[in-house]
Amino acid sequence: MTGKSVTIRDLAQAAKVSIGTVSRALKGQPGLSDATRIAVLEVAQQLGYDVAKLRAAKPRRIVFLYHRHLFPLADNQFYSMVLQGAEDACRDVDASLSLLSVAPGDDVATGIRRHEADALIGMGYFDHDTVSAMRACELPMVLVDHFHPGARCINDDNLHGARAITQLLLDGGAQRPAMIIGPRAHHSVGLRAKGFRHALFEAGRLADPDLEVTMDESLQYEDSAREAMRQLLALPQRPDAVFAYNDTTALAAISVCEAAGLRVPQDLQVAGYDDIAAAARSQPGLTTVRVDKGALGRAAVLALMEGDTQPGDTLQPVELVVRESTHPPDTPKHTPAHSLTPDQGQKKPRAGR
Repeated sequence: MTGKSVTIRDLAQAAKVSIGTVSRALKGQPGLSDATRIAVLEVAQQLGYDVAKLRAAKPRRIVFLYHRHLFPLADNQFYSMVLQGAEDACRDVDASLSLLSVAPGDDVATGIRRHEADALIGMGYFDHDTVSAMRACELPMVLVDHFHPGARCINDDNLHGARAITQLLLDGGAQRPAMIIGPRAHHSVGLRAKGFRHALFEAGRLADPDLEVTMDESLQYEDSAREAMRQLLALPQRPDAVFAYNDTTALAAISVCEAAGLRVPQDLQVAGYDDIAAAARSQPGLTTVRVDKGALGRAAVLALMEGDTQPGDTLQPVELVVRESTHPPDTPKHTPAHSLTPDQGQKKPRAGR
């Protein structure tokens, strides 16, 4: 075996450590003990490995992980666009991207090792144990649409977007605005619920717990969304506006309203979040918060390429898009579509969350 033919896999086997540990040691990255770093460097010297070639290298094999128990990727318009953005960015920088679905109980490390990954992108919600298993692989990692202490994260500005769209409903005359909330463990869902309450507080309104309905996770998704809307309509005093935590839920809510003989928006305003393709095609068109989903994926790849993997949370700006579900087509839109820029627009340390 010559220095030219020695690979980091050879070094990992000789030093009895993971490939990720070898990579961190040779690149001088944090997270290793001095003893481990010295041992790896000694093995590299013994085998004649050219350390300089790895220090200058950027990730060439990125594994894109998602939680298969939470969403089938092919059916999820939001995450499909995030994936497309990441794939486009990888193509531009001559890197390869492969998919890996994970769930609690999976041997995550083995799955990642089979892909011979140089870096990881985790998309959407992951339980604590799964994130810990991903981090234990000791590879550069970025989480998208999720937040985990000590990890590099990229999110859209959920708090600001939800607050703005709730304010839009209030400005449109809503006296009893309601919210349909998804899985509360999800970072983005929790912030959207908080943004809804912030807008009420700023308007001097008291939050009514009856007007916040959390979807039943034991039901099929569409059934759960419709049932949540039926609960709101069954209240002694029904809401006159509904903010659904995402567009798919909002569209299901509109169908329930129409089946009950209610007109949207004349009898009840409805707004969503994400601006999936169906939001513009629906009748009425759905008012929503536009997230540049592809930009989230591209930003994750760029962070990996630039070695920007220190803990922190970067917020991407969002855009308010006003359509007919909150404003009848024969009335002017008093709040036009506009960009909502994050307060800081930069990477946000954990302490600022």
